[in-house]
Amino acid sequence: MKRDILHNFLLGLSPWVGVIVLWYAIRWSGLVNLALIPAPHKIAERFVDLLLHHGLLIDVFASTRRVFLGVILGIAAAVPIGFLLGWYRSARTFADPMVNFFRALPPIALIPLVIVYFGVDEMAKLVILFYAAFFSGVIVMYEGVSQITPLYIRVAQTLGANQSEIFTKVIVPLTVPHILTALRVALGVAWATLVASELIAAQRGLGAMIQNASTYFLLDVIYVGIICIGCIALVMDLILRRISARLLKWQDRASA
Repeated sequence: MKRDILHNFLLGLSPWVGVIVLWYAIRWSGLVNLALIPAPHKIAERFVDLLLHHGLLIDVFASTRRVFLGVILGIAAAVPIGFLLGWYRSARTFADPMVNFFRALPPIALIPLVIVYFGVDEMAKLVILFYAAFFSGVIVMYEGVSQITPLYIRVAQTLGANQSEIFTKVIVPLTVPHILTALRVALGVAWATLVASELIAAQRGLGAMIQNASTYFLLDVIYVGIICIGCIALVMDLILRRISARLLKWQDRASA
């Protein structure tokens, strides 16, 4: 068991070591201007400086809070709508073109309209993140629900289950994996949209930090912001995967 854990840890760590080695190799190759690619140890030093003296934790908290609220609100709206579109073919036929139309619109293109209708306060940033999370969640939900086989429902009916029991004991458990997948996808999309949302007059946040650093060509600060976004998104995704594994243990038992 310990050997397997160590093996998996080293296997997961090796790509990151490879990236750092490649990073240094590119710098030492002389093919690029060293001023354009800060060394990893310099970025680590800047990270510590921002953490201790420039309120990096405040930026992390501000961005994480925005993403969390945007995703929760977006998925809360996307789950019932995605379920209806996936369960009822007529609803899917009716709404599918509109859903795909809005899903294709990049959130950054909507910023001028969002500013007009919601101002430049926190609500505007949440609207952008809600938009990104909602449509990605709807797509995952209705694609997943539409692929649920009717066999389970017919078996439950054969065993004498009524409509309420079919919904609570068959349909809901079959829908949970798609809800969790929608949540993971929406979380990734929301983090990818974060910088765009914080273009709207944000004073704090990782996206705002990156925007301000780009103004003064502070490449090491930009790298710190990007790495922080990726690390936080990775940690949140790992937590969701652990939760999913616990909630979906019944799938393993059923397949066994």
